[in-house]
Amino acid sequence: MNTQNFDVVIVGSGLAGYSVALHLAATNKVAIVSKRALSIGASSWAQGGIAAVLDTEDSHSQHISDTLTAGAGLCDYATVQHVVEQGRSAIEWLIAQGVPFTKDATSQSGYHLTREGGHSHRRIIHAADGTGHAVQSTLEEKIRNSPNITVFENHFAIDLITSDKLGIKTASPQCYGLYVLNEKTRAVNTFAAKHTVLATGGASKVYLYTTNPDTATGDGIAMAWRAGCRVSNMEFIQFHPTCLYHPYAKSFLISEAVRGEGGLLRLPPEAGVDAGKHFMSEYDTRAELAPRDIVARAIDFEMKKRGLDYIHLDISHKSPEFLQSHFPNILATCRDFGIDITKQAIPIVPAAHYTCGGIVTDTRGRTDVQGLYAVGEVACTGMHGANRLASNSLLECLVMGRAAAQDIQTQKPVTLPTLPGWDESRVTNAFEEVVISHNWDELRRFMWNYVGIVRTTQRLDRAKRRIQLLREEIDEYYANYRITSDLLELRNLVESAWLIVKSALLRNESRGLHCSRDYPETLPKALPSVLVPTMREQIRLDPK
Repeated sequence: MNTQNFDVVIVGSGLAGYSVALHLAATNKVAIVSKRALSIGASSWAQGGIAAVLDTEDSHSQHISDTLTAGAGLCDYATVQHVVEQGRSAIEWLIAQGVPFTKDATSQSGYHLTREGGHSHRRIIHAADGTGHAVQSTLEEKIRNSPNITVFENHFAIDLITSDKLGIKTASPQCYGLYVLNEKTRAVNTFAAKHTVLATGGASKVYLYTTNPDTATGDGIAMAWRAGCRVSNMEFIQFHPTCLYHPYAKSFLISEAVRGEGGLLRLPPEAGVDAGKHFMSEYDTRAELAPRDIVARAIDFEMKKRGLDYIHLDISHKSPEFLQSHFPNILATCRDFGIDITKQAIPIVPAAHYTCGGIVTDTRGRTDVQGLYAVGEVACTGMHGANRLASNSLLECLVMGRAAAQDIQTQKPVTLPTLPGWDESRVTNAFEEVVISHNWDELRRFMWNYVGIVRTTQRLDRAKRRIQLLREEIDEYYANYRITSDLLELRNLVESAWLIVKSALLRNESRGLHCSRDYPETLPKALPSVLVPTMREQIRLDPK
């Protein structure tokens, strides 16, 4: 039996996982399990920046207010206050690590601060338009150079090992580690850990069009659900308003900062007499600076009303020097696709971007299972409510990652039981593997068509029936044949899709990112949706 023992195992290699690892590495034996290379993840793709109060003209109360407004009544005030007030120290920690944020000698903070939709002030610190990459590459170097951190790239987390699954009676469910597939050897290893941290990101790959990398398949959410954790607010999938529309472009995001710096949404030539029309002021007085849910719905409505495949985002009125200074990556990438943004508008479409719901945790990252933590996009802390405010995601990763690490350091030592190995007797079925790719495509298409930006109960019911059939097929295959990463991702995507649809069917109102044609009004009282795995098919709205 191939068992490896660690103090802490972190699943995922984004900013949240890095934050936990680096805050623990001095005194703990830490493992990072990454199903691809470390650098491939949503954090690295983040363009805009990190929201934090760094200017004396700004304040915590204003940042909190902006977050609560964007969250449409569903944010947890105490969580928002905690994260926002930790913003400056989180940024200072990154600066101390060597992250090269863009400087500005005229700014009080010494750094250039930009503004994005939903923010009342310039408070987004950034590294040009590649903040995520700058942060990730800086911290990755420290991760690789840490003697107490072992990195397992191309290793896929299969499932958590818990007391319930082992039949061990404990006062409350306990996590002892997880099973991990080594992609190179195809062997399944047992990772025993006193503490396990899920930092696997969101589930946006459940949709056909997304700004996320291929790794965003809801792995952590599905694993935690199967382990007995509650999941909340899964109906709130944020669609980023501006993803590059091009037949050869895959998941390339056009940063919200483009609109923050004056970019305008206009109708394309296919709109006929209305070509070039600036339409956002008809939907919100904040126009392009309205929160993402409003902008995405406006674009979606204009496209469907006029039969358009895309909308234009125009910032060509800014000087080439300005664009090169502020958006070098966007400028270069668009140029590679034959689009000169100094002279042309950028064709864009909305795309699934961020999972606002996830595993229920407290402000220390603790889940319903002892020894199991969740941080970053995989978690639902109450920070984002029904709609995440731009650039609050990396901030939450930093603050909650540090909080989880601090909590882990206060826990009493745990004695781990002997863990069983994985059943390696199952065989490969090449013929059945073809079905996996077909089911993957079917799932993402009907989720896009039935559970998208605007929903109806009838479409949600259709999606629910299709998902149930897929679940049955996948469960049968999983139980009888040798596992592959494609099967594991599909299994987790289908579970995440089921959670999204069940949550959406529960919410008989329109709020934030959940827009229902059958229930267009917003109810007076805002309640989170909470799915309880011990009840399996039962879900409820829970005020706690």
